Amino acid sequence: MKRRLDLTTPRQRRRVGVHYAPDTFGQFSETIARFLGTGRYLVIQTFIVIGWVIINVYKPLQFDGYPFIFLTLILSLQASYAAPLILLAQNRQEDRDNEQLQRDRGLAARTQADTEYLARELAGVRLVLADLVTMEDLKEHMERIT
Repeated sequence: MKRRLDLTTPRQRRRVGVHYAPDTFGQFSETIARFLGTGRYLVIQTFIVIGWVIINVYKPLQFDGYPFIFLTLILSLQASYAAPLILLAQNRQEDRDNEQLQRDRGLAARTQADTEYLARELAGVRLVLADLVTMEDLKEHMERIT
């Protein structure tokens, strides 16, 4: 083992574990969650379970007896992986929804500010137009003078 000569700083801990890209894993989980929510998946799983039961009821081919313990184990394992993947996909969707909500709020605030600005400008134009002398006003003043 190699010795360190510099003892002024603590030694870095080695990180042991699986390294993965969170976005890639999130996209993978969303793909799985989308597939688990389709009718195709439900039909496939239904046929697999029905086939499993039929094969295991017929005695010569039987590999998982009546209480179907192995089938229960497989379905439980599938559920234990499906639930967290679905939750992860929902969390990612919630994050996207929050970002979209923030963009919508910003757009709504800018739209409201533009509308208020235009309303003030329109009010200013109305005031200016109210102070303008019209031809009728000019004729009335000319008639009074003459």
